[in-house]
Amino acid sequence: MDLDSYKTICTPTENVLFKEKNSKFFGFSFPIANEEDVKVHLEGVKKIHHTARHFCYAYQLGEATFKYRVNDDGEPSHSAGMPIFGQIQSYEVTNILIVVVRYFGGIKLGVGGLISAYKSTAQRTLESSEIIQKTIDVFFKLNFEYDMMNKVMRIIKEKNIKLEHQKMELDCEFVIAIRKKNSQDVFDCFHNLYKVDIKSLET
Repeated sequence: MDLDSYKTICTPTENVLFKEKNSKFFGFSFPIANEEDVKVHLEGVKKIHHTARHFCYAYQLGEATFKYRVNDDGEPSHSAGMPIFGQIQSYEVTNILIVVVRYFGGIKLGVGGLISAYKSTAQRTLESSEIIQKTIDVFFKLNFEYDMMNKVMRIIKEKNIKLEHQKMELDCEFVIAIRKKNSQDVFDCFHNLYKVDIKSLET
């Protein structure tokens, strides 16, 4: 995988069923941008499966640096959250939450059985999810007068730059997104243009 790209999912996948000795496991995956999204999706899953006892999950956030959390929600330690997270790592996805809901079927699975079941449910859920690749982008703000518009637009077109935002008042203000590995080259192009001011934006 390129250093300036990452894999994630674009839409949620819900209620992927895995059965083991009468226990039912339902897998959910959600694209997330922050920890608040995690809370919202967990509450939503709990409303759908309000009679279940265990809502185990793992999530990973970040694009260049990563942050993750796992939760066994009452299952034996490391028997649920870590196996789910293991599949997130195996599929190399980020900005994702996977929740596995368990209904106990009357037969104990043991720690090994639980690890296998939570892993298998997470794996099936990811197999059912649409995994996409995204680039890590760097954002710049351009300020220039109208007489520079043609030159600016020519670079934007030639370099296939994403124009995120534009404001046209007394002068022009553009916010552009550039793939990280191309950012220095694009910065230099605009920086060398007379009467065009370019600044990096921290996102």
